[in-house]
Order: sequence, then structure tokens, then C-alpha cells
Amino acid sequence: MQTTTLGRPAAEQGGGWEQRLADIVQTMREMSRQTDPQMMVQAYGSRVRKINPADRMVALSRRGLPAPQYRITRSSTWKPGINPWKQKQLLPLLDRGLLGELLYGDEPRIIDDLHVPDDDPAGEYFQGMRSLQAVPLFDDGVALNMVVVMRKEPAAFDRERLPEQVWIGNLFGLATQNLVLSDDLKRAYEAVDRELQAVAHIQRSLLPAELPHIPTLQLAAYYQTARRAGGDYYDFFPLPDGKWGILVADVSGHGTPAAVLMAITHSIAHLCCDPPAPPARLLGAVNARLSTVYTADSGNFVTAGYGVYDPAERTIAYASAGHPPPRVRRADGHVAPLKSPPGLPLGIDPDEQYDESVHALHPGDTILFYTDGITEARDPDGDLFEAHRLDEVLSHSEGDAQELVSHTLAAVERFARGLAPFDDQTLLAARVIEE
Repeated sequence: MQTTTLGRPAAEQGGGWEQRLADIVQTMREMSRQTDPQMMVQAYGSRVRKINPADRMVALSRRGLPAPQYRITRSSTWKPGINPWKQKQLLPLLDRGLLGELLYGDEPRIIDDLHVPDDDPAGEYFQGMRSLQAVPLFDDGVALNMVVVMRKEPAAFDRERLPEQVWIGNLFGLATQNLVLSDDLKRAYEAVDRELQAVAHIQRSLLPAELPHIPTLQLAAYYQTARRAGGDYYDFFPLPDGKWGILVADVSGHGTPAAVLMAITHSIAHLCCDPPAPPARLLGAVNARLSTVYTADSGNFVTAGYGVYDPAERTIAYASAGHPPPRVRRADGHVAPLKSPPGLPLGIDPDEQYDESVHALHPGDTILFYTDGITEARDPDGDLFEAHRLDEVLSHSEGDAQELVSHTLAAVERFARGLAPFDDQTLLAARVIEE
């Protein structure tokens, strides 16, 4: 004998439990593969209509709207193709009426004998329908969305199955919302990444387009940010009498804020002194401007080392503002730091005064300027590369400036054992040559 529930044969309700379970499992498999919320809803709707047939469906949302307004976001009477997340301007905006009452009622509802007044703002969606089931979809405890399904015959919905429908509908709603948020996050990340690429491009444009020709010096450089943009900076300044200024700096922090302060430091260094020498004078002028205008309340600072090289005498006058001392590799392989009077980083105390020291160089000597992204490179165990390892590499590097840079980078990479850099890395090698 064939049984019925509310006038519907058991076969129409989806067959035995084995078939229903198979349908649900297949539905969940398909949902788990979806990455686009629009495609996910369409696929889910197609599956659900097979499991729980209905003659009409209407989806509602009051998300972001004042009561009693709501939007109809989907309807089985529409032609397919409208994406409610990307085409919100095409969605009907209504208020009050039966749909508004159901949505703002915040509760599941079944109406067995449906009669809708002719003046209902959503009247067209009820035409020919005699029963209705409303499933609220909750977000932060409030039904911001709702799915309403209807049948042409009265009393077509089984109240015994309503709890299951509410449960499944809300789980799907949460999954869809998470997918929407994931998609929004992806697009937001892409927008931010485009901006960071632009910042990185601007930052790199502030670095020397090519290394200058400095008599009696052979130059090589490496520059790599840990993120799109960073705070490392190096520069060259042509000076009177054939001398050259060599500046290496490192802004505290990482990313875009560091890149902005790097650009400010670049601008000050190029405008504050004419000419940008001697070293102590330039560092003092940059520090005073940074400290009084840009970093007074931010806690940011810039370490910097500035040397003025005299090709005729093969000497370098050097001053430091809290920057790691350059390493000098002598022609005989001996390595030692280029000593200079200590000074506070730029941007801390506007009254800080800097001193400089003069060092004699000889053909075959090499100076390696660097930022602490080199000596503070980490391995997977958390150990730092440190200056003693850098000195060891330099002592065994007998080639030209480029080979010294390459050997140093290779040693840091071996030490890190595949771990990505935590900080920006800059190397600038200057080898004294006969010329």
C-alpha cells in the first residue's frame, strides 16, 4: 500500500533513505568543489530541487538595509544569470508585504493555505501558489536572508521535515557567506597587491638606475625587499673635486610604511645639503629634518652610513648613524669593520651630532656596505647569520666586487636553508683598483 504525507506520495518525496543519503552525499561533494558563490548557489539549487521539489522559489535579503526594506535576490521566475553579489542594482527593492513580514519575523514558517492581497508589493511572486515554506538564514543571531519555497497545492509542506530544512539551509548559507567573504578578501588582497606593486615600483625608481663610474673603484650591488616594498636604500652623490658620496640606509619596520620613510629620506638627502658632504654634515642635516618633521611621534628611525670616497687619494671619510659598520677586506684577505665614531640612528634626536673618520685604502681592498637583513638572516632553528659568518665569507672571496656579492648571497642562502628572508637585504661592494 502506497503511503502519503500531506497529499504527496513517498516516491515523490525522494524515495527511501538510502537514495536520499546518496543524493545528499553527492550534493555535499559537489558543494565542496565550488570556489565561486554564484556557481555554488546554482549547483545547490539544482540538487535541492531534485530532493525537495517545489513549484517556485524566492530568496530574500535585508543585509545592509533599514527595516522594513528587503531585496529579492533570486527567483525561479527570473531568467538565469543575475549575480546578486555583483549586480545588486538589478535586484528589486521592496518593503513590507508578506515577504517582508516573513523575513523580519526571524522565524521559520509554513503556510498551508496561502492567500495574498492583490496590493502586496511582491504579489507577482505568489501567483498560482497555495502553500509556502519560509526558512530564515541567520547571521549574528538575525535572519538577514531567507529562502521561501512554494507549491501550487495547499498543505504541501511537511512540518516534521522543517527542522531539517532549517538546519541544512543555514549550514549552506554559512558556507555560501564564507565563500563570498573569501572572494571579497581575494579581490581586496589583489587590489592591495596592485597598490603595493606601484609603491615598490616607485621605491625602486629612487635607487640608482645604474652604478656610476667612479675612478679607482669597481662597484657591485644587490637589493631585495622582504615584501613588495621595503625600507632599504642606497645612493651615490657626485661631489666636487671628483669625489663621490656613498650612502646606505635602513628604515625601521617593513613594507609600505618603511618604503614611504625611505622615499622621504631620499628626498631630504638630495635636497638638504649642497654639496652633500662631508659625511657628518649630511647625516646631521638629514637627522634634524627627520626628527623634527617626520619621526617625532612615530617611533620610526633610520640607520645610515655615509662615506665620501676620494679616488685621487684612495681614502674614504665615513660617518655612521647607528648602522652596521661596513666590512673591509684587505688585499691580503684580512677582514675588519670600518670603524667610525658611534651615532644615534636618524630620526631620534634632532640635536644629535655626528663625527667621521678617514681610512686609507689600497688596490685590492674591498669595502662591503650592507644592511642588517644580511647579518640578521635566520635559519630554521632561529639562529642569526651574524657578522662573524660574513667576515668568514669575505676572507675567502678573492674575486672582483660582483663575485664578493655573489659569494655572500650564496652563503646567506645556504645558511637560511630555504627560509624566506624576514628583512630587506642590501649589499654594496666597492673594490679599489688600479686606474
